[in-house]
Amino acid sequence: MNIRFHPEPTAGSTAAAEPDHTLADWRPDLTPEALLPALIDLFCPDTGRRSATLAVPLSNAGAAAAHAFAARAAEAGLIDSAVPHDGHLLLTTSRRTFWEQPRPWLKAAASSDMPLDHAVTDGRRHPVRPPNAAGAIYERHFPQIGMTLSLRTVDPEADADVFSGWMNLDRVAYFWDQKGTREEHAAYLAERLADPHMHPMIGYFDDKPFGYFEFYWAKEDRIGPFYDAGDFDRGLHLLIGDSQFQSAGKLKAWWSGVLHYMFVDEPRTQRLVGEPRVDHVRHIAYMHRMGFYTLKEFDFPHKRAALTVIERDTFFDTFTF
Repeated sequence: MNIRFHPEPTAGSTAAAEPDHTLADWRPDLTPEALLPALIDLFCPDTGRRSATLAVPLSNAGAAAAHAFAARAAEAGLIDSAVPHDGHLLLTTSRRTFWEQPRPWLKAAASSDMPLDHAVTDGRRHPVRPPNAAGAIYERHFPQIGMTLSLRTVDPEADADVFSGWMNLDRVAYFWDQKGTREEHAAYLAERLADPHMHPMIGYFDDKPFGYFEFYWAKEDRIGPFYDAGDFDRGLHLLIGDSQFQSAGKLKAWWSGVLHYMFVDEPRTQRLVGEPRVDHVRHIAYMHRMGFYTLKEFDFPHKRAALTVIERDTFFDTFTF
């Protein structure tokens, strides 16, 4: 990433914005990640914020050290520009630059860490997918509802009771059609966990499980033949078992977190897709409000589906986090 270093604004110029926060205890030996707490405090409570400016006092170490730090922060993808102003170096980060950061949200190795290699599944050539890490994968606090969302890889035995209870709810079974026993549902989770193109997770708010999320790579999925799937397109099946998490604030929070996870986990992912049943009109309408569009309707053997798509640019440029 190339940082834009701007000269000191001339007298009367408005080129340098007033900083949102001054890093009074900044030192040149700090890593660029030292900027994250201040950026989190600025961006996370204000979901529509377009940019943030942090001031590094030049008196702490001098201009050369501050500029070197800014260059490292740009290389790490944390800032967009640097402007000297009134004894400080002003470091500015755009909304998109901040939210595309994998840190501090990812709690396991990113999918993008996997060396690129290819395999063929059912006649379709696709990247070899990373193994599913155990435990927490993504975590993010939502000040708007005072709760922390986490996504955790399923444990087929430990999660079978809650998952089976959800699957046997009439409102869930209407769309999933998978009522059954605990043993059948534990086997289902184990099969999904063993599938290289799937990553099944349980969603939690604080420590309360509320839903099941099945992330998949679209190229080798059953949806792959129905559109021109990219190598890193990703899709999602989901169910919300605890209906209290369908309220407006929590609904927006978990959707925000789930979509954010899929994009920051793999920077090469340019599209997310879904294939809800066409009669799930409330779900589809909400997806449209978030930036998805319906590419087409098509027929799976078991349902008529809407192929819904959200582009990476749409999410990071227009979504209110």
